[in-house]
Amino acid sequence: MCGRYVVTDAVAKTREIVKSTIVVNDTDNFNAHPQQKLPVIKSYTNGKTVESLQWGLTPSWANEKEIMPLINARLETLNEKRSFKNLIKNNRCLVVADGYYEWKREKMSKQPYYFSRLDNQTIFFAGIYKDYQFVIITMQANFNVIDIHHRQPVIINKDAFNDYFNLKNDGASFLKSYKAPELKFYPVSKDVNKPTNNTEELIEELKLKKYN
Repeated sequence: MCGRYVVTDAVAKTREIVKSTIVVNDTDNFNAHPQQKLPVIKSYTNGKTVESLQWGLTPSWANEKEIMPLINARLETLNEKRSFKNLIKNNRCLVVADGYYEWKREKMSKQPYYFSRLDNQTIFFAGIYKDYQFVIITMQANFNVIDIHHRQPVIINKDAFNDYFNLKNDGASFLKSYKAPELKFYPVSKDVNKPTNNTEELIEELKLKKYN
């Protein structure tokens, strides 16, 4: 699952990728969370754009007041779920990020960790969208991540953007065959648990106490 992430300088980081920017708030966000409007790359016939979409998608068959918007879509069942199978065929996007948070379940609580690319490059989550809403696609966690959580976002390198946006390619099959970049991670303060906390201090490494 991916429920919080960090995105800074999205316009600057996508300037060489996109043709235009459409109403994107370029303020730093160290605690991006569902229901916020966040920068997403979409592809059109005349080029790519970075736009602000709302994180969380209400399926076409559901009433917005009846269910919580879906924030993640499992890669393994993309082609099966009626909420997503048409979107992965026609409505693909990339979500711009610096890194993301995940929580490790411990005996009495959950400890948050901050994940980023090992090579320190910008992260681009694979996503799908409908109208003004988007979700992040997740997969089974890689070997070095699974000790913290069993799921992780699908991350795409820049050289594979066009392959993902090519609607002639089966989106789910492409993502399943794609080798994800390596990640690094470390524990951070539980201050990130509160969505209204939004400062750079949230991504500072926390030195955990060790007990014998």
